Amino acid sequence: MRQNYIVSYTREPLEDSIYSEKLAYSMHLAILDETGAHTPLNHNAGILYAKAVQRGEDGVLEAKSLLRPWLFVQADGSFGVLAIRVEPDGLSDRSSDGSVLCFTSRDLIRYEEVGLLSLGCDVAIEEIVCRYEREQGYYRLQWKEKNGTCWQALADSVGNNTNVRERRQIADVWDGFSESRVTELPQEITGAVPCSRIPIADETARKLRIKFLPPINTANLVPEEVRVSSVEELEKIKAVALYSDGTQVEKRVNWNWKGVDFTKSGVYEVSGLVQQNRYEFPVAWYRADPCIGRWNGKYYFIATNDKDDNHSLYIREADSIPELMTAQEVKILDTETYPHLGNLLWAPEFHIIRGRLYIFHAGTPKEFEKEQCHVMALREGGNPMRARDWEMPVRVIRKDGSMLYGEQGITLDMTEFEVNGHVYAVWSQRQFVPVDQGAWLYIAELDPQKPWQLQSDPVLLSMPEYGWANNHTFVDEGPFAIIREGKIFLTFSSAAVDSTYVVGLLSADLDADLLEPDSWTKENYPLMSSRSREGEFGTGHNSYIEDEDGLLWNAYHARPGVEGPRSAGLRRVHFGSDGYPVLDLTEERDLVPELAWVQTKVIVEK
Repeated sequence: MRQNYIVSYTREPLEDSIYSEKLAYSMHLAILDETGAHTPLNHNAGILYAKAVQRGEDGVLEAKSLLRPWLFVQADGSFGVLAIRVEPDGLSDRSSDGSVLCFTSRDLIRYEEVGLLSLGCDVAIEEIVCRYEREQGYYRLQWKEKNGTCWQALADSVGNNTNVRERRQIADVWDGFSESRVTELPQEITGAVPCSRIPIADETARKLRIKFLPPINTANLVPEEVRVSSVEELEKIKAVALYSDGTQVEKRVNWNWKGVDFTKSGVYEVSGLVQQNRYEFPVAWYRADPCIGRWNGKYYFIATNDKDDNHSLYIREADSIPELMTAQEVKILDTETYPHLGNLLWAPEFHIIRGRLYIFHAGTPKEFEKEQCHVMALREGGNPMRARDWEMPVRVIRKDGSMLYGEQGITLDMTEFEVNGHVYAVWSQRQFVPVDQGAWLYIAELDPQKPWQLQSDPVLLSMPEYGWANNHTFVDEGPFAIIREGKIFLTFSSAAVDSTYVVGLLSADLDADLLEPDSWTKENYPLMSSRSREGEFGTGHNSYIEDEDGLLWNAYHARPGVEGPRSAGLRRVHFGSDGYPVLDLTEERDLVPELAWVQTKVIVEK
């Protein structure tokens, strides 16, 4: 029987706006299956990135990357990775001389960065290989230094406080490791710089495929026969859409019932088309940071207006989400309405708190460096489509009444969610004085009666520490929550607002202390990027809305081309077999066209 393998590699950088060094110098994975075929995972994009390092009293982030990621199996059956930590451009990281970067993983999906492992020398490392010698009960490490000298050492463990012993010079770093070394991958895996491979169990390979390959619709099932007495009863019969990841979703069916006589008993063969709302990108040109809300039975759309350089906010209203795409826009706020909002209206979001509708947004009377979070309330009994029914936006303040972030920097992209009776806010905050730290995410509890005031002190939630998050610019922003089945998923956007913009994910259990940073887990790779769908670049700044069928939709912006204008898109949110959101399921995979028609026997009973 042939064996499945997992292969580690980095990639050659492409054009900076397409696949930069910060993306290429990360660990990519491909499955080598029993037929000899290689399948790149995660759109042939990085899965494991090195963390940035904080330097100095101000905690400024220094980006790092990795090269030559070497996979190995640890003594307990879990996995380890050793890699050469480098500067973002791939050059030597002098602070890592004589050391290699160590990671551990239970499943090759999520990783813990253990830190630097000292090899007992003071020069840069060029290659590192490692294997656990089970019979002897120790790890064997071999490495090549930049000067070409090769060494071997033994260790009882690999990680923090590892004692590297029996160090001796050897002739060839690949001595005894040739079966784990990979020197080439198929040309179809664009730009691959291969490193290592290890055997994996069939079940591990299956889970990796499910996690890192977008699912696809495999069947749509309806009952073989249904007993109904009216059109209304027939229209309640739904299809169960099955997917390659083992999940299923109920979807409405547009039944062709014209030949059925519901006035008398009979038996009919009836076909139907599984309902799939299709939204051709873009659904709204020049509309960034889109948000769809539902209020009093109506749907509303709002977004940052790139058409007029972010100087106005417009709302659309409709009875359904598809109707929003062509609904007329009405202006509810611009930069001439209030003196304290004379410039740059950004990232509006609808939020309902204790039965009242609000718009959270950012604004400033001056330049970008003064942007701050604001909250605008709809007057009691007001109409969201009437500008006069919205109260004056109020700047967000701390629990002591002081400004959220004074004059040291900016705040923006505030979102809100309620868990266990507590209302929380998460926002992006960027320090400019005394140094620019980049944009970081913070969380605090809100006063539900005055949601422009915090009830607790801000707590740091996330920094742009990975290469995909500090690409071109150090930014974490645009958070929005999904609450589902005992967990909260908080997506956020990172990197520059250009073709490199991506969506990351934080998650926590609902019964955890959400103001405790350790309650949250951050994924090491982005869930949505320019590689999610061909032709859409810089995807990000999501919000989510549930439709009348209970399906969750992802409103986001992207660019139709590298230099195209930020414009809104809409895509269904899928949930994988592990319960986590899948944001890269495209329409043609969500419902395969040749599987869309279904048939059943309709028995009319009278």
